[in-house]
Amino acid sequence: MKILIAEDDVMMMASIEYQLKKEGYNISKANNGSEAMAAFEKESPDLVVTDIIMPHTSGLEFIGFIRSSYDHIPVLVLSGVDEEDTVIEAFNLGADDFLTKPIKPGELSVRVKRLLKKAGKNEGN
Repeated sequence: MKILIAEDDVMMMASIEYQLKKEGYNISKANNGSEAMAAFEKESPDLVVTDIIMPHTSGLEFIGFIRSSYDHIPVLVLSGVDEEDTVIEAFNLGADDFLTKPIKPGELSVRVKRLLKKAGKNEGN
C-alpha cells in the first residue's frame, strides 16, 4: 500500500513516516501543498495523510483537488488547528477522518488501517 504524506513540519513528517513504514507501508512525501498535488498525480497513492496549514497550497485546497477527480482515495487530515469550523470544512470537502496534533502513533496506525479497509484496499502491505 502506498501512502502520501503532505506535511511541512520536518519532525512531524519523520514521526509519521517512521510509524507507517514500521507498519509496512510505502511512503511518498511532500513538504507543501504544491508538492503534494504533483506527488499525488505521479504516485497514485492508496491513501493520503495531509496537514491543513502548509505553504503554497493549503491542505483544504489539496483535499478539494483530490476530491475533484478521485473520490475513492481515503484522506486522513492531521492538524494542530482544533477549530470546529476547520474540522467541518475538511469533512465537507471530503476528508474521511481527522486527527488533532500531537498524534499518537498507535492511533494513527489504527485509523490508517480502518480507512484502507473501508475503501476496500487489500491490507497485504
